[in-house]
Amino acid sequence: MKMAWKEMKKNKLRYTILGLIVFLISLLTFIISGLANGLSQDNASLIKNLPDGTFYLEEEADETYSFSSLSDQQQQEIAEEQPATAFFSIQMGNFIDSSDKQRSVAYVSASDSTYFQEVHSGEVILDASLEEEGIAVGDEITNEQWDQSLTVAGFVDQEKYSHSPAAFINPNDFQALFHTDTMQIAFIADSAIKNTDDAPVFKGLQAFSNNEFLNTIPSYSAEQMSLNMIVIFLLVISGMLFAIFFYMINVQKLGIYGILKAIGVKTGKLFQMMWAQMFIISVVSLILSISISQAFQLLAPNGMPFHLTWETTGLLSLVFVIIGFIGATLSGIQIKRVEPIQAIQQGEM
Repeated sequence: MKMAWKEMKKNKLRYTILGLIVFLISLLTFIISGLANGLSQDNASLIKNLPDGTFYLEEEADETYSFSSLSDQQQQEIAEEQPATAFFSIQMGNFIDSSDKQRSVAYVSASDSTYFQEVHSGEVILDASLEEEGIAVGDEITNEQWDQSLTVAGFVDQEKYSHSPAAFINPNDFQALFHTDTMQIAFIADSAIKNTDDAPVFKGLQAFSNNEFLNTIPSYSAEQMSLNMIVIFLLVISGMLFAIFFYMINVQKLGIYGILKAIGVKTGKLFQMMWAQMFIISVVSLILSISISQAFQLLAPNGMPFHLTWETTGLLSLVFVIIGFIGATLSGIQIKRVEPIQAIQQGEM
């Protein structure tokens, strides 16, 4: 470590440039990861807030919840086998608030369940993002196609679906507004499954895990795949950067390595010096990029879907260090192969 630090102090500009590039790449990676997580929450927090479990759609719905319709017989069969099953429906729509402004929402109606908001007939509970836009408890919302109005009874945090705020309404109101009394989706939490560790199978229904159901949401998988691919490419680029940088440095120092080997310095010691330099550069760069990305999360506008957890930050930081270690190690293969006499002669040319 001491020898590695002395060399870094001697060649400050060289290592500062590498550190600056790693800082910029890691900062961009954290920002894009935060946007990916934020968009994921904005697109499907209604589903992501549910515990691990199994979702059921009608088999003929072709993995599209809006085409699914669970008959009374199917609901009864599921409820008899799994009494803790939650049945719910989602309908994209809009309403007009007290200031005559039209708002897009995802209407959600559910059977009695601890997983969804309980709403009385004639009332609606909205996502808190609408409260920030001026809607208050006691306001009435209407629609040109409705024969009735709904009164805002409260707000809940982080309940969105398909980038729209959720609006929880009573099943009777849902039936009156959308002219259907059937539920689209059944959900059974893993913790509620009785008598078996496997999710039950029901005739005519298709089962989905949480992640599988998220991918049935329009645009969700394409949106997440694009952003995650960018993050992966940035991680690969950082590994290549370490490999190329240390390869160029090692080529320039073959003569020095030859002398060090000639006086008895082990190859492992030279690798340790290179790893120490890689680790110092990575840690300093990551501390700076983490600090700025977390500050950005605090200062970002409320409307920006940015969500960077410490768990994600820690995982990405660990991946950065591992990839940097691999890149530096691959570039150091020439250190192992170098012969003292040959390296000294090359350094004298």
